[in-house]
Amino acid sequence: MRVAVIDRDRCQPKKCSLECIKYCPRVRGGVKAIEILEGDEKPTISEELCVGCGICVHKCPFHAIHIENLAEELKEDLVHQYGVNGFRLFRLPLPRAGKVVGILGENGIGKTTSLQILSGKLKPNMGILDRELEWDEIIEMWRGTEYAEFFSKIADGRLKVSYKPQYVDKLSLYRGTVADFIDEMGVEGKGLEDIMDRQMNAVSGGELQNIAITVAMERDADIYFFDEPSSYLDIKNRLEMAKRIREMASEKMVVVVEHDLAILDFLADVIHILYGKKGVYGVVAGAKSVRHGINLYLSGYLKEENVRFGEEIKFEKHPPREMEDREELISFGRITKKYDDFELEVNPGSIYRGEVVGVLGPNGIGKTTFVKILAGILEPTEGEIEKKVKVSYKPQYIKAGEGSVRYLFDSNREKFHSLYKNEVLHPLGINELMDKEMKDLSGGELQTVAVAFSLSMEADIYLLDEPSAYLDAKQRMRVAKVIKRIMEKEAKAALVVEHDVYFIDMVSQSLMVFSGEPGRKGVANGPFSLRDGMNLFLREIGITFRRDEESKRPRVNKIGSTLDRQQKSIGEYYYEI
Repeated sequence: MRVAVIDRDRCQPKKCSLECIKYCPRVRGGVKAIEILEGDEKPTISEELCVGCGICVHKCPFHAIHIENLAEELKEDLVHQYGVNGFRLFRLPLPRAGKVVGILGENGIGKTTSLQILSGKLKPNMGILDRELEWDEIIEMWRGTEYAEFFSKIADGRLKVSYKPQYVDKLSLYRGTVADFIDEMGVEGKGLEDIMDRQMNAVSGGELQNIAITVAMERDADIYFFDEPSSYLDIKNRLEMAKRIREMASEKMVVVVEHDLAILDFLADVIHILYGKKGVYGVVAGAKSVRHGINLYLSGYLKEENVRFGEEIKFEKHPPREMEDREELISFGRITKKYDDFELEVNPGSIYRGEVVGVLGPNGIGKTTFVKILAGILEPTEGEIEKKVKVSYKPQYIKAGEGSVRYLFDSNREKFHSLYKNEVLHPLGINELMDKEMKDLSGGELQTVAVAFSLSMEADIYLLDEPSAYLDAKQRMRVAKVIKRIMEKEAKAALVVEHDVYFIDMVSQSLMVFSGEPGRKGVANGPFSLRDGMNLFLREIGITFRRDEESKRPRVNKIGSTLDRQQKSIGEYYYEI
């Protein structure tokens, strides 16, 4: 089965010579395999007439065309297609009563589309594009399967749905207080009492996420959908969120899209992996146990389907060794920063060349304040950075500027180091985004561009505040590798504020740990070795991690389990006994 997809955002026929039509061998032979139909400005590819030579793919100056050959049997599994030459989704996850069903896959291959279809927000067209299908027709196509019963309940309203959307930052556009919003949503807002009087546009990203999750959970429903519930939350809040969802799932159906693999492992009972090609097609694989499913995802190979869908991601079994003969890049004595209602105290420490320092701690504890002091954006109340160095800073919250991605990088080329094209842009896939307008980027794309821009800069130290937000699990691992490689090759240093334990585990040689009382007082210590830092941090929040025997990835121990108690008794919170 041949699939031809045209990215209509990238396709710009007024700025090209219609190379796709001009160079197509079938068109030159008199067959209208590609043509501009009446009433349209952009070309259409006939999948029946296309021979899959790929010439149009390579000749298109905007990289807007994708031709893929898929397994013939997938034809029967087409669930939804976004128009002629549009993205296709094959198969669906299956919600289960009393279970948390996890959905795991890269961005742009149908995870949110799956949720929208299962929740009834999007009616599947089963690949039929010339008319809208009636629910009776759709259900008949699934006759004899569990989907027929499920969608018959969705169609007639017998299944009440609650949906937590992906991009919670849009809630900040609401005009009014948190209490106004909660009242409008018709829920109680338990646990949000401390922020009820604040304006919605004045609460943090983590608080917006908490509001969205609380609203979704308090609604009376039979099935609950959570699209990326961990974004902006710190590790402790992520685990608390996961516990709340698990407790609720004992009597309900729950479906979760999540990229933090440690949280997904803790949260889900079964997992559906999505594989495919971004913006072209997505295929939902059959249900796997949570441990087996995550390990398969990290391996990049689905044995049952005989599908290789990505590179293997490996974790080190033991913490990284101490670097020898290190050259100090920057040091600081005791630093304080005082506000009317918050005080940060940073104890003395040093950062070395070639080192990536992870920064862990709860939200509202001063991590971003410390990063801004290092960046020279804030002046400390007491103390100083003892050595001035050149800084590249990626802030926590990113806003899209004007112009294209290409304009952003081309207009700043003189500020970049010599490795930026091969070591940053290429591995992070920035070349594929060059012709997109900044304002049209998705959350994950905008984050990737911001990280790439920061890492491309000529600097001594790179300050990256939550670089994994909105990135899928595979892209997080790519970013971690790029950060580590740049620091090693260029003998630079990076400070990475992050809440994803997998990301910290993969990227860091050492850790700074922030503790105290969020919103009132923060105390920063370190950098410590990765092992010492993780033990200190995890002791504070009372959880332990073990290593998976097969993949060596970190896994959260069930609180109170035999292994949890054993590791706590010997003070080994992070690595296997």
